[in-house]
Amino acid sequence: MKIREEEIESGKYYHIFNRGINSKNVFLNQNNYSFFLLKVEKYILPYFDIISYCLMPNHFHFILRAKIKLDIQKIEFKEKGLHSEDAIFSKSIAKLISSYTQSFNKVYQRSGALFESPFKRINIDSEEYLRNLILYIHQNPDNFERYKFSSYKSIISQAETKIERQIVLDVFGGKDNFILTHRNIKSDIL
Repeated sequence: MKIREEEIESGKYYHIFNRGINSKNVFLNQNNYSFFLLKVEKYILPYFDIISYCLMPNHFHFILRAKIKLDIQKIEFKEKGLHSEDAIFSKSIAKLISSYTQSFNKVYQRSGALFESPFKRINIDSEEYLRNLILYIHQNPDNFERYKFSSYKSIISQAETKIERQIVLDVFGGKDNFILTHRNIKSDIL
C-alpha cells in the first residue's frame, strides 16, 4: 500500500488517517470532537465527498472521494509542486489539521505539532476494499452502534447528513445488510 506517494486525484476514493504524536490523545472531550467536525465542514467538504469517518481519542479515519468539479476559478496556482492545482486536495487536509492544531494549542496552552506528519492516505481501488474499510472504520470503537463520533449512526438514520449515505448503502446492498454486516462480520483490514 502506498501511503503518500501519489497525488490525490479527482473522482477517486481515499482512506485518509492520522494520529496524535506518540499516539497521544488529540480529542480530550466532546467539544474537541465537535470543533474538529466543524473544521471538516470548512476545509474538507468543498473538495471532498465524505463517505465515512470515525474520530477516536488519539486518531481519525475518513473515507473521502475527491470531487470532480471544483469552484477554483478564484484560486491562483503555480504550475507544479505544493501550490499547484493538483495539490489542492492535499492542501485542504493539511489546512484542516493545521487549523485544529492551532486552536487546540491555544486552548490547552501548548505549542508544536499535534498530529504525526504527514497525514496518511491510501487510494481505494476496489468496491470490496471500500466495503471492508467502511466496516473497519466504523468498528474502531468498542460499542460502534452507540458511538457518537462516527458516521455509522448518520448512515442508518433518516436525518439530514453531510455523509454520502446512499453511496455507502449501495456498497452494502441496502440499509438492512449494512447493519447486519456491521454486527456480524469483523473487517479483515490489517
